[in-house]
Amino acid sequence: MKAAIFKGKGRIEIEERPKPAIKEATDAVVRVVRSCVCGSDLWYYRGIAPHPVGPIGHEFIGVVEEVGARVASIKPGDFVITPFAFSDGTCPNCAHGFHTACLHGGFFGGGDDGMGCQAEYVRVPQADGTLATAPGSDFSDEVLASLLTLSDVMGTGYHAAVSAEVKEGDTVAVVGDGAVGLSGVLSAKLLGAKRIIALSRHADRQRLAREFGATDILEERGDAAIEAIKKLTGGIGVDAVLECVGTDEANQTAFAVARAGSVVGRVGVPHEVAIDAVGTFFRNVGMRGGPAPVRAYIDKLLPAVLDGRINPGKVFDFVTGLDGIAEAYAAMDERRAIKSLLKVSDLK
Repeated sequence: MKAAIFKGKGRIEIEERPKPAIKEATDAVVRVVRSCVCGSDLWYYRGIAPHPVGPIGHEFIGVVEEVGARVASIKPGDFVITPFAFSDGTCPNCAHGFHTACLHGGFFGGGDDGMGCQAEYVRVPQADGTLATAPGSDFSDEVLASLLTLSDVMGTGYHAAVSAEVKEGDTVAVVGDGAVGLSGVLSAKLLGAKRIIALSRHADRQRLAREFGATDILEERGDAAIEAIKKLTGGIGVDAVLECVGTDEANQTAFAVARAGSVVGRVGVPHEVAIDAVGTFFRNVGMRGGPAPVRAYIDKLLPAVLDGRINPGKVFDFVTGLDGIAEAYAAMDERRAIKSLLKVSDLK
């Protein structure tokens, strides 16, 4: 099969690799229909975070081709959404809704075990607990794109909003205008926020943020952004903050604009971030979030996609096949694209 291979900083190539096979009785093998490049993949591509040479990618939807002997709820031919983390769905952490902390789980995205997801086939451990079936077999490209976001980016934006305890009538700030930040805007709107302040300097992302529900767009960063948000909120700050970047500046901004007693929902993977423990303590500002347990949110978000209430697939503005993987990464790295979608195979 074809698979994207991380070769080092700035180098992604397509190679032929063995098609994955069932290793454990709880496995499934899925034929990939759509995959994509994640903003977190760019940390490796840019040489900021380490990644072994080899397969890469952790987001995909596809059709089940084969299942292990102990797989009970998934069968060949099922169309499935695959969260970026695999989980058994039964351990105490899964039962409490935190599938990314599954006692028998882990993450897709690397190794030579058939679990790099920018590929034609993927081995899925813990198939019963991991895979979510989607009803139907004749989806448009637009709907497929939105279903793909449920494997990570939309679920991650939603996790930021849930973690920040966004509720009806809130004023919310979203720090970050990548696909996760834009999904956070959409999620805040879905949860009933009345005012959504999006921090963005890019016209294409600003347009989509407004379409997704942003009421205010700010181009400032750092201290200037903090001052602007305070001015918009009468010096008080916002009711909830979604931190969707992971840099120190983004985190400092997020905590500075949170009003006393509010919560910052963090989903940007932190890189050299230091939170002011004393300052947040005396303002009673809370902090929640982490790797999004997207499996816990699929059942809530899937109906919203299928009935057209949300269309998160609009974050994909660059489309190619696996053979165009190098340009898919480059387009995102150079900010020519918000998020790159990979058309790997047909649904049927």
